[in-house]
Amino acid sequence: MKILVMNAGSSSQKSCLYEVVDDRISEPLWEASIDWTRRQGFAEFEVKTATGAVLEEEIPMQSRTQAIAHLLETLWQGKTKVIDLPAEVAVVGHRVVHGGQDYRESVRVTAEVKAAIADLFVLAPVHNPANLEGIEAIESIFGKDIPQIAVFDTAFHSHIPDAAAIYPGLYAWVEKGIRRYGFHGISHQYCAQRAAQILDRDLKDLRLITCHLGNGCSLAAIRNGQSIDTTMGFTPLEGLMMGSRSGSIDPSILIHLMRQEGYTADRLDKELNKESGLLGISGVSADLRSVLAAMDTGNPRAKLALDIYIHRLRSCLGSMLVSLGGLDALVFTAGVGENSAIVRELACQSLEFLGLKLDLEKNKNRPVNLDIATPDSTIRILVIHTQEDLAIAQECWHHCSSKAD
Repeated sequence: MKILVMNAGSSSQKSCLYEVVDDRISEPLWEASIDWTRRQGFAEFEVKTATGAVLEEEIPMQSRTQAIAHLLETLWQGKTKVIDLPAEVAVVGHRVVHGGQDYRESVRVTAEVKAAIADLFVLAPVHNPANLEGIEAIESIFGKDIPQIAVFDTAFHSHIPDAAAIYPGLYAWVEKGIRRYGFHGISHQYCAQRAAQILDRDLKDLRLITCHLGNGCSLAAIRNGQSIDTTMGFTPLEGLMMGSRSGSIDPSILIHLMRQEGYTADRLDKELNKESGLLGISGVSADLRSVLAAMDTGNPRAKLALDIYIHRLRSCLGSMLVSLGGLDALVFTAGVGENSAIVRELACQSLEFLGLKLDLEKNKNRPVNLDIATPDSTIRILVIHTQEDLAIAQECWHHCSSKAD
C-alpha cells in the first residue's frame, strides 16, 4: 500500500510517498517540494527518489493548484517516476494546522471536515487555507473517492487541562473558543514517542520537555504520553521568541501603539508575525545561522538577539519544568534544535542545578537521534530528527488498518 503525504504551508509545499511493506512503513520512495517565494510568478521544484533520481526546475505558476498538479505528476512521469498510475496511491494524509476544539485526533476528510477547516481560517489565516487547498487539489487530480486523512497540529495538545489552556480574561472568551490550542503537535508527539524508543522506556513513565526550535518555536511538557502544557497559544504567536515572530509580549504595548502611533490591526499583525523576533532585533535575518555569523563579526544587535532568544527559552523551560514536577529527558528538535550546538549548550546551562550534564563533545558532533548527556547526568538530553511526514503516514496507516479490522 502506498501513502502520499501532503504538508502544505503558506510559502511551500512538501510531499512524500511511502510504502507499507509487511506492516512497516518504508523510507520515502519519493520526496518533493515547491517553493513559491524565490521568484515572483514562478514555482521552484525539487524532487528526489530513493533510487537517486533528482529533478530541479522552475516554471511559471498560474496557480498553486497547477503547481501542485505538476509536482504530483512527477510521481508517474519522467525520470523521478516511482509508480505507473495515480491509482496506486491508496490514501493521502494532510497536515492541517488548526483543528479547533472539535478535532482531537486525525479524521478522514469529509465535506463536514473541509467546512470546519475553512471555518478555522480566522484562527490560522496563513496555514489552514493552504491545507484546504491541498485537499482540494488531491480531489481534482485523484478524484473524490480517494481516502484523505486530516492530521491536526493542534490535536496532541487538545487534552491540556483547562487551568493551562484558558486565558484569565472574561469567561465569555472561553465561550467564543478563545483558549490555548498549541501547535507543532505532530512534531512534539513524534519526538515523545521516539524519545521513549531511544531510552528504551515506556512513554507513559516519562516526563519530557520537547523543544521544537525552528523558524517557529514551541515547547511542550509531556507526561503519561500526553501534552499537559505548551508555549504556543490561541495562535502560533504566543510563547518563545522565533525567527520573525515576537512571541509573548505585554498586550498593553499593542494598545499603546494603536493609541499613540495610530497602528492598525493589519500593521500590528505584520510587525508581530513577520518583522519581529530574531529578524526584528538583529536587523540581519530570521535565520539563526545568519544571526550567529553576524554576531561573530561583532554585530551588537545580533548578540542581543541571541541573548533574548536564550533568555526566553530558559524562562519557558522553567515554566514547563514546574508544570511537570520533574524531568526525565529534555528533547531538542527541528532546524535550530537539531543543528545549533550553541543553543543546546546555553539552554542546558540553566538546568545544571538539577544535575543535568551535557556532553560537550557529543553536542558539537552533529548528533542525530542520540542521547548527548553525560553518563552521570540525572536528566537525559536527546537530539531527535523530527519526521512529521512519517508521523502523518503512520496516522494514515492506522486509519486504513483499523478499517480493515
